[in-house]
Amino acid sequence: MTKREVTQLSYEIVGLAIKVHKVLGPGLLESVYEKCLKHELIQNGYFVQSQLSVPVNYEGLEIEADLRLDLLVNDIIVVEVKAVENLNPVYEAQVLTYMKLLQKPQGLLINFFSENITKTMKPFVNEIFKALPEEA
Repeated sequence: MTKREVTQLSYEIVGLAIKVHKVLGPGLLESVYEKCLKHELIQNGYFVQSQLSVPVNYEGLEIEADLRLDLLVNDIIVVEVKAVENLNPVYEAQVLTYMKLLQKPQGLLINFFSENITKTMKPFVNEIFKALPEEA
């Protein structure tokens, strides 16, 4: 996996999120957008896990924290779906924490309660992404 491949996958996910947003518009529940985005991703050939349980391991102690990740695409990109008026910093921390716990290089925080999701969508990368090669 390269930085370019991860970035391209991220771009494609956002494109499908835009399609869902154009069809549905703002104002629905997060779960509706999540299900529709999952459907679009699967229809376009991506492997998608939804409501994935995120394990927490603290110094060898497995903690049942009931953390649920909205979507994991191709076992690479964490996608957190929101439908809120304002994106709180806790949502950003949530995405970054899921990325860390699952050892994934990129995360997307997509807010469907917006006139233009590209203006409110936030991508995140971490040290795993930075360690990926540019090219294969």
